Amino acid sequence: MPEAKAILRFVRIAPRKARAVVDLIRGQQVPHALTLLKYTPRSAAKVVEKVLRSAVANAEQKEMGDSDEMRVSRAYVDGGPTYKRFRARSMGRANPIHKRTSHITIVVEGAGTAPRK
Repeated sequence: MPEAKAILRFVRIAPRKARAVVDLIRGQQVPHALTLLKYTPRSAAKVVEKVLRSAVANAEQKEMGDSDEMRVSRAYVDGGPTYKRFRARSMGRANPIHKRTSHITIVVEGAGTAPRK
């Protein structure tokens, strides 16, 4: 099965928020997935759309066929490193702030292949 993938690493969005968007497009045809991402009102949708377009471009570079026939076979979000900051509070105290990052991976398959579970 010919596959092409794209990975975006160290993106500054929490993995929990990105997973909600990635779950929408897993197993979908590429045109349908792009339409879903375009009209999804979440900040992670723009980032995931960028990665999906990159995976499709990689597939076209490998001459896997037309992008209208491709499907998202695998899509997942892994947690990246967490930036740790502190916010000053009253009476000399401090509260921690965790700025989480993600690694987003999307794999597309060419036409005529069954979806992977």
